[in-house]
Amino acid sequence: MSDRYIKERKVGEGTYAVVYLGKQLSTNKNVAIKEIKTGGFKDGLDMSAIREVKYLQEMSHENVIDLVDVYADSGKNLNLVLEFLPSDLEVIINDKSLMIVPADIKCWLLMTLRGIYHLHRNGIMHRDLKPNNLLISPTGQLKLADFGLARAFGGPNEKFTSNVVTRWYRAPELLFGARHYAGGVDIWAAGVIFAELMLRTPYLPGKDDNDQVVVTFRALGTPTEKNWPGVSILPNYNNLVMYPPPSRQELRNRFPAATESALDLLCGMLTLDPNKRLDAGQCLTHKYFVEFPRPTPASKLPKRSERKESKD
Repeated sequence: MSDRYIKERKVGEGTYAVVYLGKQLSTNKNVAIKEIKTGGFKDGLDMSAIREVKYLQEMSHENVIDLVDVYADSGKNLNLVLEFLPSDLEVIINDKSLMIVPADIKCWLLMTLRGIYHLHRNGIMHRDLKPNNLLISPTGQLKLADFGLARAFGGPNEKFTSNVVTRWYRAPELLFGARHYAGGVDIWAAGVIFAELMLRTPYLPGKDDNDQVVVTFRALGTPTEKNWPGVSILPNYNNLVMYPPPSRQELRNRFPAATESALDLLCGMLTLDPNKRLDAGQCLTHKYFVEFPRPTPASKLPKRSERKESKD
């Protein structure tokens, strides 16, 4: 199988995987090849690699990255061949030469939520949504990628680790060490990304796990039994500074270009109590998406310039 692809250059590396830009020899098309190293695991592949393959095989949707092929190489590493997507949302947010208007933000958020809705409807949590895991195709389509931390929704007695989702996008239930949670962790992360798109800078950038708690609740108010029944029994709910929730006027000042509907949706996605947080279906049917301006068509969204792409 490995003779059908060549790896041209390394484009990223994590603890257990290396991502290459490659080519499918039969079509000469660019592909991304994620090589998962088996040597780091005592019994061969770890469960997250197996899950990643399984979920990607099941998840066919225009807003989810497409798994083209899977093969083992001569070093017995597992290789995932994925469609090659040349950009990501982080690159766009950080490229200050690009002008982003509210209709663009609406389109990116809509595509993100459609991808999340598809996962959740099929019983899967992504658990690592952040701007550089939202990849952009040459036609402007946004696609959820990197399913290394994805998990199926658990039964009532199944416990998960709370050490998931990159820190700045981590929901309060995870900050408090919850072992039972659901798709609300993805909605929270998408809400933080929504805020980041409006601000063009990270919304809740904690320096470490303790600082993340402070940064999150200073911005959004500290949870209490009154606004989140049961919160005080979570493992890490202790020694908290009590910050008041922001007033509507404070939020308007923070997000001056946001409409009232945009603020409503943002507040619904960033509701502290996961049981009261909007789900993906409620987000998608929110009035924000039907008021003007209409979402920019994906093909007309801002892209980084060709000059920058050829340099990377």
